[in-house]
Amino acid sequence: MVEPVPSSSAEDEPERDPDEGGKGKRRHRKRKKQRSFWVELPILIVVALVLAFVFQQFFARVYTIPSASMESTLHGCTGCYGDKVLVDKITYDFTDPSPGDVVVFKGPDPWLENESPVQRSDNPVVRFFQNVGSVFGLAPPDERDFVKRIIATGGQTVQCCDAQNRVVVDGKALNEPYIHWQDPSNQQQASFDPVTVPEGDVWVMGDNRNDSCDSRCQGGGGLRGVVPVDNIIGKARIIVLPPSRWGGVSDTNPQENAQPVALGLSAPEWQQGVPVGFGAVAAWPTVALSRRLGSGLRGAVKRKR
Repeated sequence: MVEPVPSSSAEDEPERDPDEGGKGKRRHRKRKKQRSFWVELPILIVVALVLAFVFQQFFARVYTIPSASMESTLHGCTGCYGDKVLVDKITYDFTDPSPGDVVVFKGPDPWLENESPVQRSDNPVVRFFQNVGSVFGLAPPDERDFVKRIIATGGQTVQCCDAQNRVVVDGKALNEPYIHWQDPSNQQQASFDPVTVPEGDVWVMGDNRNDSCDSRCQGGGGLRGVVPVDNIIGKARIIVLPPSRWGGVSDTNPQENAQPVALGLSAPEWQQGVPVGFGAVAAWPTVALSRRLGSGLRGAVKRKR
């Protein structure tokens, strides 16, 4: 009869503290999961870049201001270190663009007729980093984007100017404290005929009023200068670079304190006096004739007496 081989009993095994065993297993697992710093660093960088890319594609993006058309609200000029602006891309998913908003938008077709795309290096490596930099706002975007201020929205009629050199919307002269005059000796805005902005479009102008090609001149001006709301990328919120210019972007509504004006008085002062002069000249014969008739009637009455 074969006796079964006795299994090892608890008495044959050394006693082990259950707590120590659990801790030992956890320490063993932790040792297995630890990675070298140089292995984790590239992973962290990739994750950070992916998150930044997603954030800038769907929520907000940093844009470089390439020109001086929005001085002094936004600083930018050819060959200089322009402002880096954080643009909110989700605001207009819930609200409509309003007068006074500073917006970044894709140039409509009429605007792009005389515009050339941003030049990229012929070196593929340099071009790669330029494209990456444009995604994160470190280089100008490859597409032709613009930044301007909304002056009028769909259904409104805009024109320039009244007797005090102010832009007029729906018969009211705008209050525009943000206007910058590049040449202090020339503070006269270029006039343009009334334009009724179609629904779904906006009329935009630069704050550097005499050094900005905007809805007044892009595409030939008029209705070809309006910007479709669908082309708006987002609203400029914050200047993030350089540190010396940190702060919010003014969105003063120029229509809020607009004043009704008589557009018929927008001519020069000497012309405004012409109708009065003609009226006086035309009235003189009438006055003289009435005086003669009056004196003749009084003489006739006296003779009858």
